[in-house]
Amino acid sequence: MTGASGGRGQSAKGQSARGQSVRGAALWSMAAQYASFAITFIVSVLISRFFLGPEEVGLFSIALAAAMLVSVLQDFGITRYVAGEPELGEDKIRACFSVSLIVALGIGLVILALAWPVAQFYGDSRLFPVMAVIASSYCLVPFGIVPSALLQRDMDFRRLFVVNVGAALAGGGTALATAAAGESAMSLAWGTVAQQAMKAILGMALAGHRPTWPLTTSGIRPILGFGTGMSALYVSGAIGVRTPDLIVGRIVSIAATGLYSRASSLAAQLVTLLTGAVGAVFYPAFARLRDRGEDLAPPYLRVVSGYTAVTWPAMAFLAAAALPMVLLLYGERWQEVAPLLALIALSEFFFTAIPLQMELPILLGRMKRLLVLNILDTAISIGLLLLGALWSLEAAAASRIAYGFAWWFIYAWLLRDLIGLKWLALLDVYVRSLAVSAAAIAPVLLAYVFIAPPESLPVTWLLTSVGTGALCWFGALFVVRHPVRDEIAAFIAHLLPARAARTATP
Repeated sequence: MTGASGGRGQSAKGQSARGQSVRGAALWSMAAQYASFAITFIVSVLISRFFLGPEEVGLFSIALAAAMLVSVLQDFGITRYVAGEPELGEDKIRACFSVSLIVALGIGLVILALAWPVAQFYGDSRLFPVMAVIASSYCLVPFGIVPSALLQRDMDFRRLFVVNVGAALAGGGTALATAAAGESAMSLAWGTVAQQAMKAILGMALAGHRPTWPLTTSGIRPILGFGTGMSALYVSGAIGVRTPDLIVGRIVSIAATGLYSRASSLAAQLVTLLTGAVGAVFYPAFARLRDRGEDLAPPYLRVVSGYTAVTWPAMAFLAAAALPMVLLLYGERWQEVAPLLALIALSEFFFTAIPLQMELPILLGRMKRLLVLNILDTAISIGLLLLGALWSLEAAAASRIAYGFAWWFIYAWLLRDLIGLKWLALLDVYVRSLAVSAAAIAPVLLAYVFIAPPESLPVTWLLTSVGTGALCWFGALFVVRHPVRDEIAAFIAHLLPARAARTATP
């Protein structure tokens, strides 16, 4: 969507050019997400298998979760403000950096002040230095926020690819090297410092933006207004996302936190791999649709079809193959992760069924209503998790499924009101996505019946099931006439424009 103006009556050629712009940005964003995921995933596997155990991973998870309850304010809505602001001049950019830096210093000091009380609360003094190092990493964040936001606004995801992948390499490499040197949980903390430093360096270099001194308070009022609303959403969301590790660590044990964290992070990483990249593209893309006054329901349904057609089969396979995958990746000492992983993967069906549940209300000026609903869903999340953790670790993981259903109901109803989302149209997409999900996991289920049970399934058959499942998924897209098949064709045409031009008919 390259044009800055235009209405409903734009030419097909203009629409095609904009579609290619979004698809091109999405391809670069997905490439960055895949590369970053591969780096993070490989590092986590190596560290878990050779260097750190559940207790050490749990220690870092608790420290990071406690820090992120505060550091979630770090962005202060700057990224979305820059990406969605219709008119953005140099004065506003300077004001954004000033606000971001002031907020960062405050957050770093608060996290440092909380380090000792958190260590006392959990009865483990090792938490103090880990939180102190994490606090230092957030002081580097402002130097990367504005440059990355400017690249996102321009939909320059090619340069963002370099920024994000470079940061992932720096963070992963540092964590792995320090873990090998015997730094225990501190290695993961040092990795966060290296990642933020590299993101700042590459972002400033590629966006052509340098920090502007001295800091300014001129023109910060709209930024503060937007950031205050966003921060309330961030805090509410962070409580829902980060409290599981804190609650499990307090009620069950620190080692249980390591198991739960490993399961939830693996599922979350896979979801982010599949959808996180294009989410960054859709925010500015939908902002342009909003500015032109176009109907948002049809493109949103296409987004839903893309999300569910990809994430649902992946989560279904992750749930079905949880035990052999955990044994393959992490080894036998982590096998208790498998039942937790299966439950959490199933809960992701709900959380990926309504994408952009934050972005669209923000773009449409419904932040107050969104905040109320966000607080409601957070309360439901914490309540169900507390009940589950008091029963057992597995019950805590199972509570995510019940929470997922409540979450879906809340945000599906919100988007129905905001953009006129039709229930029948949504149900049609869901049915087709469930069908392709069933096709994707059929091979691994058959392998359990005819080859070996999950705990002894050979690696070759597990990998064969992955490949065969992918082929079944692809074929099912066409059998059930899933809408995402058209998007796949469009992506292929974008990747091979010359071939598409040669084979096109008048």
